[in-house]
Amino acid sequence: MSLAPRASAPSPADVEAWLAELGLEPLERAEREGVASWDLILDGRRRSRFRVTVILDPALALICWAHFAPPINDGFRRSYRKLLRWNDELPFVKFSIGDDERPILVAEIPAALAGREALGLALARQLAVADRYHVEAAEWLKAGGWPLDPPDPARRDGPGMRLVARYAAELTELLEDPAMAPDANPAVTAGTVVDAGPATAPDADPAANPDADPAANPEHGA
Repeated sequence: MSLAPRASAPSPADVEAWLAELGLEPLERAEREGVASWDLILDGRRRSRFRVTVILDPALALICWAHFAPPINDGFRRSYRKLLRWNDELPFVKFSIGDDERPILVAEIPAALAGREALGLALARQLAVADRYHVEAAEWLKAGGWPLDPPDPARRDGPGMRLVARYAAELTELLEDPAMAPDANPAVTAGTVVDAGPATAPDADPAANPDADPAANPEHGA
C-alpha cells in the first residue's frame, strides 16, 4: 500500500470522515489549542477493550497513542528488557514508558502522509501487537486489574477485528505468529483468567535474583 503525500494538512473533519469510513465510532472527541483527539475502544482476538487515542496536530503528525498496560512497578530490569526486545522486533510502532510508569504503544503518521488507509493500518497494527504480546503482558495487566479474558465471542467480529482483517496483507509479520493460531495457548480462552503469578518477584535480593535492579526501585538494595 503506497501512501502519496498530501497537498494540504489534514483537518479534524478529515479524521472524522476516515474513522467513519473505517467503521469506527469514537467514544469521546476533544479539541484544544488546535490539537484534536478521538478515543476508541477496540477488541482483538486476545486483547479486549484496547483503548487507543488518535491525536491530530495538523502541523506535525497523526498519532495513535495507547496505554498498553498499567504502571510497571516491579522495579526489575526484565520488564524493560521485554519492551526493548519488542521495539527491536516491531516495525512502525514503538513502546515507551510514560511519566506514571505505564507502557505506551505509539504509531506516528507524518501529517503529509496522513489519510484513511494510513490511519486504518496504524490502528490495525496496534491491535495486532496487543494481541500478539497479550500473554507476555499478562503479568502487568493482572497487577493493575486490567481484563485478561479475550473478548466475548459475540464481539469477535466487531470493528477491531474487521480492521485487522482489512489490513491483514500488511500485517503478515504479526498475524503469522504461531501462538496466534486458534487455541494455540489454552491459558487464554474465553472465561479464563491467566494466572501470571505474583505481580512482583518474591525475592528482591539482587544476589538471589540477578534481574533485580536496585537503581530502578530505591526500596531494593536499601
